[in-house]
Amino acid sequence: MHARFPDFRLGKVLATSFTATLTERCGNAVERIPTPRRLVDWLAVSGLAVESCTTAQLELARELRESIHAALTAAAIQDPLPASAVQVINDRSIQGRAAAVLTPENNRQWRLSSASCVEDALSVIAADSISILAGERDGKLALCASPTCRAAFFDTSQSRTRRWCEMNTCGNRQKKARFNANKSKNPGSAK
Repeated sequence: MHARFPDFRLGKVLATSFTATLTERCGNAVERIPTPRRLVDWLAVSGLAVESCTTAQLELARELRESIHAALTAAAIQDPLPASAVQVINDRSIQGRAAAVLTPENNRQWRLSSASCVEDALSVIAADSISILAGERDGKLALCASPTCRAAFFDTSQSRTRRWCEMNTCGNRQKKARFNANKSKNPGSAK
């Protein structure tokens, strides 16, 4: 029997999807990659398939995840980037041997040096975070307005005014809480 794990929160931005493998950071944290096998699963659905992962590689991944989160959060609030986080991101970026390749559908895809090299996959994630932090991509870093989440996300909406990391989770939860609060204040107004 397989253990039931929380679903992944997958977005269009690799680095922020990776940081979303730990959610509700300011509440009851939810770890979405609790085992090496779950990291393998997340990498596969993110286009970075590897054959296996060790506990040591999982720890490297978590260290990278937390470093990216710290750097993106600092950038979103316009604080200096933590030097230790930048060092981890840079170290992971240069340790991998991944290459961008063009698919027949004119999409970029990553080819890892071997099918089982977690370090190659981590280098792709680190490089993605570097492109965001360096301002090379069109969008704006922001922090989720949910007080229990506070995830850093990359807003590519036209107005750059998104408030939630994901409307389907944090946004809906906040709207529902507001609705219930208003309903309890005005019990006769909701029909």
